[in-house]
Amino acid sequence: MSRKLILFIIFSAVILLFILFNLNNKSDISFGFTAIRDAPVFLIVFISFILGMLCAVPLMFSKKRKKEDKKPAKTQKPGGIDYTDGKDYGID
Repeated sequence: MSRKLILFIIFSAVILLFILFNLNNKSDISFGFTAIRDAPVFLIVFISFILGMLCAVPLMFSKKRKKEDKKPAKTQKPGGIDYTDGKDYGID
């Protein structure tokens, strides 16, 4: 069996145990103008996790774009040495 399959099975078992242990745990969620009464805790946790991932997606793509924009240009210093980062460290 591959490592990914084993990790997937373990992760699924942990999620299933979390749900089973929290079936009877209920909580209220208030949005300020309305409230949801007796919502299952496991459902609140999973919805919060998914919303957090959705908020992280734009940040992930913005970091990729910044890395592509900041590719260093090649510069040539006296002596024929190529420097790829273009920074002068005070060593000549």
